[in-house]
Amino acid sequence: MTEAEIEARLADLGLVLPEPAAPVAAYVPVVVAGGLAHVSGQLPFIDGRLVTGRLGESVSLEEGAAAARACGLMILAQLKAALGSLARVERVVKLGAFVSATGDFTDQPKVANGASELMAAVFGDAGRHARSAVGVPVLPLGAAVEVDAIVAVGAA
Repeated sequence: MTEAEIEARLADLGLVLPEPAAPVAAYVPVVVAGGLAHVSGQLPFIDGRLVTGRLGESVSLEEGAAAARACGLMILAQLKAALGSLARVERVVKLGAFVSATGDFTDQPKVANGASELMAAVFGDAGRHARSAVGVPVLPLGAAVEVDAIVAVGAA
């Protein structure tokens, strides 16, 4: 898929990539090794504001899915910054979704769909991936969701 096709898909979806977020600790946002880009966990920023809280408490399922989608957008922004072009993405291999939730919240997969559906919408079949969706008691900065990724990349 070309950069122009990817940009057109984002535009059709009404999406604009955010500025890539700076790391909040001692790590780098993306490491490319062995044909794979490993994207560090990304937090959900919507309209410049970090989405905080816990699913099953102060964050609804719909808000959680939107937060996961925002994490997915940040993953794309980090990939574009690291690779120079999203056209280098050959396949989204795996997403890991971490959902800050109460002990009785069990819809982590539905929350993670926010990021998963974004990848499929942007990259088509190459955006379909393996995934984990886990509930955790707390995430960095009080974020509601965090998503990381492994992506197969082609040569520059």
